[in-house]
Amino acid sequence: MTATIPDPHPEGAGPASEPTRTTGAGPGAPPVPGPDDAPSATRVEVHGVDHIPDAERHGKARELFSVWAASQVNYLGLLVGGTLVLMGLSLWQAVAVTFVGSAFWLLTGLLATSGPASGTPSEVITRAMYGVRANRVNNAVVGWIISVCYFALNLAAAATAAFALVERVGIRATTAVQVVVVLVIAALTLVISVYGHGMIMKLYLPITLVLSAAFAVVAVVVVQHADFSYTPAEPLTGVELWGAILAGVTLMASGALSYTTSADFSRYLPRTTPPRAVLGWTALGAFLPGLIVSLIGTLAATTVDMSDPQTALEQILPGWFTPVFLLALVLGTIAINALTAYSAGLALQSVGLRIRRSVSVLFDGAAAVALTLYGLLASSLLDTISNVMQITVVLLGPAMAVYATDILLRRNRYDGPALTDESRGSLFWFTGGVNWAGVTALSAGTAAAALCVNSLYTGPLASALHGLDLALPVGMTVAAVAYAALGRRAIRATTPGT
Repeated sequence: MTATIPDPHPEGAGPASEPTRTTGAGPGAPPVPGPDDAPSATRVEVHGVDHIPDAERHGKARELFSVWAASQVNYLGLLVGGTLVLMGLSLWQAVAVTFVGSAFWLLTGLLATSGPASGTPSEVITRAMYGVRANRVNNAVVGWIISVCYFALNLAAAATAAFALVERVGIRATTAVQVVVVLVIAALTLVISVYGHGMIMKLYLPITLVLSAAFAVVAVVVVQHADFSYTPAEPLTGVELWGAILAGVTLMASGALSYTTSADFSRYLPRTTPPRAVLGWTALGAFLPGLIVSLIGTLAATTVDMSDPQTALEQILPGWFTPVFLLALVLGTIAINALTAYSAGLALQSVGLRIRRSVSVLFDGAAAVALTLYGLLASSLLDTISNVMQITVVLLGPAMAVYATDILLRRNRYDGPALTDESRGSLFWFTGGVNWAGVTALSAGTAAAALCVNSLYTGPLASALHGLDLALPVGMTVAAVAYAALGRRAIRATTPGT
């Protein structure tokens, strides 16, 4: 796939350096960024969903490695790895599933190549697929609602580890203490998200190094205790085995599929940055540490009950290291949630709200904190959200497929300033603000996936196949084929140099 990505701007094929445009005029509209507004770790990022002009582009593709690596060394990776064994797979079956599922990060890397090509975030680039108006709906659901739910789930996981930590220092985790803990973790996360791109690029290398050191200790201990000949007492066979394998691959792939926003973090790179480098460093940064953390969870599940990774690992970790491990779990979750909140803020802007990016991020954080506190303290809401997240692949898989297909058919050539134009005369207005090729492809892929899913409910095709869940491959294939068949005319009409 990487060999087919050409230079996104061959000579004469696109704008060279255009003035930055605002996302809207009138009261409450974001300010017009100027040449001195390049991201800095000590200054709140001014840019939101507007185009980044060439004069403000900077950095190297290799810097993306630490951004994605820091976000993948976390609690959920351990949980997913352990879940593969709990599903009934043998050790080596689980290892194979981990590799296959992790390979979906290549698609996240492919989507990231559109950032330098356009100078805009993913939430704006997808106007090329769905049209200005339809893309607002796409961002409201795929970009904002799902992101806030993931933020709440990750925040709850971090809070659980933090509750154990405060208990260790002699503070009873009363309701009031739990509320304070959640608010502190959320505040630390949102500081990173509000300051934005500059702080993310500055902090995530040291965060990656700290987390790598902590999880290296965990890895050594787990390897010493692991049962490398582990097989379940009643090995799965036939349809049950393939059902578990497909479910495991989908579970592993769901992390990569949730990042249809990878261009958000690559859009400041110079347009001349090689697309293969952007793809490679993004995919490798997420794949390698995510794979290792999941494998640690898988190996640990051969010797302890990983239904509760935190408590289980405390049984085999040295006593002195347990507080360090708990802090690492919290730090890793802060890293992943800061990226989630950053993209959710851009999604909220792209829906049509004329507010600063920093304000939209705070709004996202407030919503996620409210969900987390209600779920932890008042109801089983987080359990419900967790179950809903299991079937988000029905929508996220086709959305990823449409985006990737657009990049390949368009040869990664995007007119960034034109993408920021939301007027009726916009190049991406299409018919009434809707690109029916993209909307139809996404709808067809989602419908096909829904017929094949076997999660909270069993689709008719999954039922006919004795429970095999083919939602991921079927949904993505249908969406990609439909978009390739229906979208060529629209792509030719909106691609620079064609």
